[in-house]
Amino acid sequence: MTRFAFIVHPLTPRDAAAKYPIAKYVPEGILKAFLKRKSPVVMSSKATVESVTCAKTEGWFIACPLTPDMMIRELPLEVVYDRIVACTKLAKELGADLVGLGAFTSVVGDGGITIAQRSPLPVTTGNSYTVATAIEGTMKAAELVGVDFPQATLAVVGATGSIGKTCARILGRQFGRTLIIGRDMAKTEAVVNEIGLGEPIIDLKRLIEADVVITVTSSDSEIIMPENLKPGAIVCDVARPRDVSVRVGNERPDVLVIEGGVVSVPGNPDFGFNFRFPRGTAYACMSETIMLALEGRAESFTLGKDVSEDQVETTWALAKKHGFTLSQFRAFEKVVDDTAIARAREARAISQQQLVSATG
Repeated sequence: MTRFAFIVHPLTPRDAAAKYPIAKYVPEGILKAFLKRKSPVVMSSKATVESVTCAKTEGWFIACPLTPDMMIRELPLEVVYDRIVACTKLAKELGADLVGLGAFTSVVGDGGITIAQRSPLPVTTGNSYTVATAIEGTMKAAELVGVDFPQATLAVVGATGSIGKTCARILGRQFGRTLIIGRDMAKTEAVVNEIGLGEPIIDLKRLIEADVVITVTSSDSEIIMPENLKPGAIVCDVARPRDVSVRVGNERPDVLVIEGGVVSVPGNPDFGFNFRFPRGTAYACMSETIMLALEGRAESFTLGKDVSEDQVETTWALAKKHGFTLSQFRAFEKVVDDTAIARAREARAISQQQLVSATG
């Protein structure tokens, strides 16, 4: 049996309360100082997953006690690398054969390449299956809302990253127009030239032109606000922490927001700790690590700042083989119901009628 480990981390210092309840009451400055010095922690006992093929794997979830802000702003990169590598060493001690990098541990530095070189175990970021599920979920939601793809505009926010670039390359072929949105114009133009489609944009105000949005930045704060979005727009938020402000959920009922990369794992397994999903549900990056273990492929499958179409296709095939499927749509830690989809469909229809009337 090939066993896995997956690295998680707190999004805010208060998230440490999942392991240390006293963290709810400790001043944040003291809590941050504690986390910066803390060693990796095992968050779950051994979890078992069984494929529809009857293949089995076991694994552990290990917490790297650093927040995104600590990883990208407050600590030297070498210190962050050392902490993540310490997690991989703990994974090996536990008996894992493969380790997955979750959230910002897959973003810092060179996208897992240096970590894989220093790790005693093969490493994967999970980005290939994250792309696959982001595309699948976005297309499904857009179809439900009634988007006519050849006549619609797609926007990819964070398109200079590995997930965003591959989503733009694959999905952009389906749409009449694609906006490639990044923070640096030179890097954004380079993506447009590389994938051979799209318009480079660095102004988020242009997002209001998009019918469908995939957002997957490495920002540690919300960047998409209610005023940025077109009536009836569909937004697939793949970022962790989320890119879409909770205000969108409260103020824009006409907009359909879904979390990207949320997967139902075969057998409804209990992972042993609460990461705010129903039992048997996981992020796609976790699922890629698990399905590689089920397949007996203890290898560094997805690394670096590029994800190939072949890697995406491989994870789609592995998901189908082992019984991983998209979960029910979720947004802002709640299930997206049929009413929300109907509101977005109605708003889109009205917006399209107004556009036709205005153009005569």
